Amino acid sequence: MKIGVDTTFLVQMSLREDPGHIAAREEIDRRLEAGDLFVMAPQVASEWVHVVTDARRFEHPLSMAAALEKAQAWWGAREVEHVSPTPESMAQFWSWMNEFKLGRKRLLDTMLAATYFSHGVHAILSSNARDYTTFGCFHVITPD
Repeated sequence: MKIGVDTTFLVQMSLREDPGHIAAREEIDRRLEAGDLFVMAPQVASEWVHVVTDARRFEHPLSMAAALEKAQAWWGAREVEHVSPTPESMAQFWSWMNEFKLGRKRLLDTMLAATYFSHGVHAILSSNARDYTTFGCFHVITPD
């Protein structure tokens, strides 16, 4: 199965101080064992670096160098397929923003959802299911 990866899930998986760390690691192990393919958009990698280097969010944030190295390793993993926004995903983005009357705090997640949707991805790994259930077309996998 092709599964889109959300930044919230990657943060959980990568930072031990995150309360969901163990569950996220177990979920990724299950998915790897099942042979699932992970899909990542460039905005996830850059947003992840932004979050995990923020000392206001974490007691032990990653250094910029460490975060960039880890993000590049994920980006280059053989289990990861890259997708980028397209004219079709932009059209879907505008449609969903208007249809669901979403505000500025929903811009990035809606753009990511539209990007994944336009590439035929209908499952998303996320620790925040409500970001994607709004659209009614995704199976959201949250770490237990």
